[in-house]
Amino acid sequence: MKVGVFGGTFDPIHLGHLLLAQQALEEAQLDRVWFIPAGEPPHKLDKPITPAHHRARMVELAIEGNPDFCLSRIELERRGPSYTIDTLEELTDKYPNYQFFLIAGADMVKDLPHWYKIKKILQYVRIIGLQRPGFSTDDLPAEMAERVIWIREAIETNLSSSAVRERLNSGKSIRYLVPDPVCRYMKEHRLYES
Repeated sequence: MKVGVFGGTFDPIHLGHLLLAQQALEEAQLDRVWFIPAGEPPHKLDKPITPAHHRARMVELAIEGNPDFCLSRIELERRGPSYTIDTLEELTDKYPNYQFFLIAGADMVKDLPHWYKIKKILQYVRIIGLQRPGFSTDDLPAEMAERVIWIREAIETNLSSSAVRERLNSGKSIRYLVPDPVCRYMKEHRLYES
């Protein structure tokens, strides 16, 4: 079983996330993509984030109907900061016959040299990266670059969770930015309102 691991805060999940996951699934010929919302994102410990149960539910709503996508609560069930290496070690212990791939956007791939325990991460997985037009990987060390599978000619958006939150906060529409069930959930629970 080839599984794409797609971690993130997903605050909220949006169509850009889903588009990246679908392209990774196809490009790397994965069997499944597991969406893994971070319990406590280490790079956001000083920033307010939406409670985990809301973020997980929005992921569930966003991926329902796609049998190739599923939600994993592995980081939500673990206490402390959600480091990628801890998740990968736990996944490979639980599923020793699975082959895992880490799904990442171009900016995250470019930042690989700064990831916590990146050399150990690369012992567990290859990384599926979104390649943007004009994006250069020349700065990436060779031992990292050779572990990246690029989604070439990818369909890409500049959509971000922070842009979705800002639009909601300023009373603007987020129609066509998030799946309709996610939009309804946010309104029902008054998430991201000022």
